[in-house]
Order: sequence, then C-alpha cells, then structure tokens
Amino acid sequence: MSEDSESPLFAAKAYGEPSVFDPSALLSEARRQKDLPDEPVPEICVLDPDGDIVRHLRETGQAEQDPTWPGYHTDLYRFERNGQSYGIIGCAVGSSFAVLVAEQLFAAGCELLISITSSGQIQPREDPPYFVLIDRALRDEGTSHHYREPERYATLDEDLRTAVEQECDAVSRPVYTGATWTTDAPFRETETAIEQARAEDILAVEMEAAALYTFAAVRDRPVVCFAHVTNQMGQAEEDFEKGEANGSKSALEVVDTATTAWQAM
Repeated sequence: MSEDSESPLFAAKAYGEPSVFDPSALLSEARRQKDLPDEPVPEICVLDPDGDIVRHLRETGQAEQDPTWPGYHTDLYRFERNGQSYGIIGCAVGSSFAVLVAEQLFAAGCELLISITSSGQIQPREDPPYFVLIDRALRDEGTSHHYREPERYATLDEDLRTAVEQECDAVSRPVYTGATWTTDAPFRETETAIEQARAEDILAVEMEAAALYTFAAVRDRPVVCFAHVTNQMGQAEEDFEKGEANGSKSALEVVDTATTAWQAM
C-alpha cells in the first residue's frame, strides 16, 4: 500500500499520548453555556441504543429527565429500581456515539456502565428474543482503533464477566455468554461476512460492544455489554419482536443482574 493510499484509521494514532480534547472540558463548557450546576450522574448508568427501555420507563412514570445533564446530544433520565438509582440514555446508536456518551458519563461521575443493544442472530441458540452476555466482540468498527492498536477482538474484563455470568440465572429470558460482531455498517452484513462470523462461533451482530470494551480497557472503566437478540436480520416473518413492553421488562432484569454482580465484587 502506498503512503498516499494508507488509511488514516491506522495512521498517526500515538496510543499512549493523551487527547487534547477532554470530556471534562466539554461538560464544563456545556454547564457554563446552559447555566447548569455541576451535579454528578448516578453511579450506575445504562445505554439503551434502541430507546425502548427509556420509553417504557417514561410511559410508566418510572423515569424523569435530569435537568442538570450537560450533554449536547443526549437526554439523561433518572430512575430507581430495587433501591438503586440509575441514569439512562437512549438512542445512542453505534460505536462512535456510544463511546462519546460513555466518555461523558464517566467524566460526570458514573462508576459502572451497562449497555443493552438489540442485535441480529448469527449463530442460533434458540428462537429470539434472548440475551447474550458479550464476552468478546469482533472489532469491525472504527472507534476502537482510535483507542488501541489493531487486534481482532475486544474483551469484557474477566472478573466482571465471571461475576455477571453467575447472576444471569435470575433473568426470566435466557442469557447466553459468547461473542458478537460489532459493525458500523448494518446494511453491509453480507453473506460472506456472516459465514465468517459463524465460523468463529459468533452469536450475534450489533453496533457498540467492541468500541465500548476497548474504551473500558484503555480507560480502566467497568463496562458490561449485552446483546438482546431480537431478529434474524429481517430474514424471518414477524422479525424484530422483543417481547413484553418491547423487551424492556426483561432488559431491566438484566440491569439488575449486572448491578448485583458488580456491587458484590
């Protein structure tokens, strides 16, 4: 490959060098512009890329928007469950958006981040819907490569994986542990790519986990990602069904599971 054709994705990264642009600076300026107090977010926060959990919590009167959240691109809602306070942000879809929000949440006081994303079935475990505790994610996206040198997978912290996996029997829907394929381009999920994923025993395809796990490893932050396997990429009739309340009730059980596991560590 000539110098002129080298992808900028892998050029001039200087992985050990700090970023000039810092999430704390962004939040500080947002608070100044919006005249907001410097209030921390709850210690446990949830990313809900589909937005179904947020909608369910709002519609049932369980969540209220946090007026002190300074994020430019998102709204943060607060809710309580089993005596634990949570923050939740919906519709942060894709690796770059998810990590943008994760950086801001941890800069604002988050101590654990749980992501639950809808995903397509690759290697069947049963008929959807069900969950996958993602223990490793294929890095077929761009964001992770800005944080760490290229390697094939990003992985969940081993101690966190063990703790969460032990609690998963409490969820009403099955929770399997396994690998996913993270891609930035869901409408380029070709048969060739799907067959390669199956050959590596990848269970599902989603859009955030590889970037979130790479961010977590580099920043030394606890992040746990679940894939909510809800579809067969539009190849089956009545696809994309998530269950009761668009899967929100079982997804909140998953949140309980991750919370209990992390707090016991």
